[in-house]
Amino acid sequence: MSNSEGPFDPGPISGTGPAQTPGDASTAGPWFPREVITAAGHGRRRLWLEVVIVLGLSLGASAIYSIVNIIARLTVETPLADQSATINAPLSPRPWLDLTYQLLAVFFALFGVALVLYLLWEPGRNAFRRIGFDGSRLGRNVLGGVGLVLVIGIPGLGLYWLGREIGITVNVVPTALNTYWWTVPILVLVALRAALTEELIVVGYLFTRLKQLGWGRWQIILGSAVLRGTYHLYQGIGPFFGNVAMGVVFGWCYTRWGRTVPLVVAHWIIDIASFVGYALAVAWWPGLFGPSPT
Repeated sequence: MSNSEGPFDPGPISGTGPAQTPGDASTAGPWFPREVITAAGHGRRRLWLEVVIVLGLSLGASAIYSIVNIIARLTVETPLADQSATINAPLSPRPWLDLTYQLLAVFFALFGVALVLYLLWEPGRNAFRRIGFDGSRLGRNVLGGVGLVLVIGIPGLGLYWLGREIGITVNVVPTALNTYWWTVPILVLVALRAALTEELIVVGYLFTRLKQLGWGRWQIILGSAVLRGTYHLYQGIGPFFGNVAMGVVFGWCYTRWGRTVPLVVAHWIIDIASFVGYALAVAWWPGLFGPSPT
């Protein structure tokens, strides 16, 4: 994929100044496109407003709710380690209605992803290619995602165990859904929803816009990582730091590869393992994944 189609070539927006070309051609790459056009004046204010609206309609709102949630958890008499957080809960006691609500929740959540792709789509510029979410180098991208699972997934399990041991992580229940014929397919879809929503909005979209707004590489990586950690605060302090670390690794990989596909693949695999494999985990390690002692 050429640099002109890379995720860090933000492209023109209304109200911007002239293109700025780096002096050293050797710096051309995912983070240093040959032409970088940044927002200025009215265009800059408009771009900030767009970012605020997108986050307010998606994971920014989740972050605010999580902050309120962790304050509520820390201000009750029950210790954090004795509290629980359920990620996938039933939405109705009637199986067919529960399935309907679960499907609708997945469907409407993906409108946030559709929104950012629409906003990134400009004349002559494909939004999918712009953030590296297309079919090019698919096999290589999938292998990269599997590698990220090994880098993130195993240490993440260790961080969860440590957080439970020192009392800063709640008992996270990945799913409380009843067992029906559709339970596993729904959990796989929910995992895909989370992967697409987080990686395409918090990485693909946000990195592109913050680059246009003049943020530096590590400012963007750390800012995105803190946002990722914040909307996981409802799980406790431990998952906050674990997800910040995940965000730093994913963000660094994105600035190196210019591809969101490996991030989506890794996130999807991790969540499938968490959601679908939870019942096995309870059976094998009841002290870690079972109900907290009373």
